[in-house]
Amino acid sequence: MFEFLVEWSETWEELDQAQHVLHQLRTGIKKRLAENPRAYRKVGDGRRTTRRELIAGLGSTGHVALYEILPGREVKVLAVRHQREEDYH
Repeated sequence: MFEFLVEWSETWEELDQAQHVLHQLRTGIKKRLAENPRAYRKVGDGRRTTRRELIAGLGSTGHVALYEILPGREVKVLAVRHQREEDYH
């Protein structure tokens, strides 16, 4: 995701802002998943109920974190994408 933000950055200030956004995302996603990982929408056909998506909005756009709930209250973030990325669906 950092590469995506770098591509969109045209100035050093925008690059600094991209790093700030990444920090905010990491902190926000970690906090929200620690509180209640089962609160967010299921992904796929519903058979794999441990895989979910968290939508994290920042400003006028957002990011989607795909994660899996593992045994023992462990959560593994599989991917984070910006909604403007080409392969976002």
